[in-house]
Amino acid sequence: MKQSIFRNRTYMLLLIAGIFAIVGFSMFLTTTTWYIINILGSPGILGLALITATVPRLILITFGGVLADKYKKTTIMFSTNLLQAFVLFSIYWLVANDSMTLVLLFVSTGTFGMLDAFFGPASSSLIPKVVKKSQLQQANAYFQGVDQISFIIGPILAGSIMETSSISTSYLVATTLVLASAFVVFPPFIKEVPVEQSTNQNTIEDFREGIAYMKSSRFLVIGILVLITLNFFVFGGLEIAMPLLVDLLGGTPIHLSFMEVSLGVGMVIGTMIMSFVKVKRKGLTSLMGLFASLISLIIFSFADNLTILTAILFLIGFSIAFVFVPFFTAVQETTENRIMGRVMSIIFLAMNGFDPIAYGVVSALASAGIDIQLILFAAGLLGMLIAIWIWLKGKAFVKEY
Repeated sequence: MKQSIFRNRTYMLLLIAGIFAIVGFSMFLTTTTWYIINILGSPGILGLALITATVPRLILITFGGVLADKYKKTTIMFSTNLLQAFVLFSIYWLVANDSMTLVLLFVSTGTFGMLDAFFGPASSSLIPKVVKKSQLQQANAYFQGVDQISFIIGPILAGSIMETSSISTSYLVATTLVLASAFVVFPPFIKEVPVEQSTNQNTIEDFREGIAYMKSSRFLVIGILVLITLNFFVFGGLEIAMPLLVDLLGGTPIHLSFMEVSLGVGMVIGTMIMSFVKVKRKGLTSLMGLFASLISLIIFSFADNLTILTAILFLIGFSIAFVFVPFFTAVQETTENRIMGRVMSIIFLAMNGFDPIAYGVVSALASAGIDIQLILFAAGLLGMLIAIWIWLKGKAFVKEY
């Protein structure tokens, strides 16, 4: 009889650490978004702040993947969480003492994002090492489901704390949660198998090996294009659009929290379905999820009521789950452990590399007076055209795996 994945102590510690880390991160994101729009009174700066948080991460993420293949992943995760907690506490202290400036905010968000470049590849490449191959889809589904539940809890906590207490208190709670994550992944608590590293290549050679591996697989190339399309045309616009729409339609921080929660609930339900439904054609499932999310985004662009917008975000989140889980599972099932960190870091780089461009384009268009929902409609339409092209040209992605 196959042992339940919930009896895997190492995997469960990773899940718990993920809950604390993601709740803290989502609180940081929601709090910072509201702080910029309502305290600094600069909605146009929001896109620039998000760019500042993502660009350093993108620059360093491939290096993070190389480190994940060479050193213990738990050590990397622990160190990253500890440093992120210090950054969050610094933000709390500056906000609480009315000492926060735009420059300091940009430096803080940039540092926080930079540190995440090391945590992501380490955590994602550790899963295949601690669970059986036959349980990878289930493990990924639960892991992503827990992440999304955490993203639901984070905005609720942030919105509630900001309404009943203060913005600085929200940052302090986020700091505490990230510290708790560091405690859970303290290396002595987790039994990690030795690192599989048989060569003494330098960082550049390691990176080139990862690129060559990716280019040799048409499935990986097409899958990366699917992720780029999803993140650029769907996520990129929504990150800017949600706070702007709440502000435009007369909402409060709790309304922004509800919208974030709705998106997260959709993802949770989608990932829970993926945890017990075995997907055979993972490429086809990912592409269908992309189509569904783009259709939902186009519908979203026509709504002008906060309740309706919140409901549609549920559909978008539900669709997105069917893009990520199958593709990540396929990658982990077919990639050698010795190169897993580099492959996952390149995937993260590819799917997030266009986010700063999306933030900048959407913010610039919105600041120029173009209606945010018109921008979303155009994004959905362009994304749909690309998805159709992938469907016509990516036969290997749809049929091979």
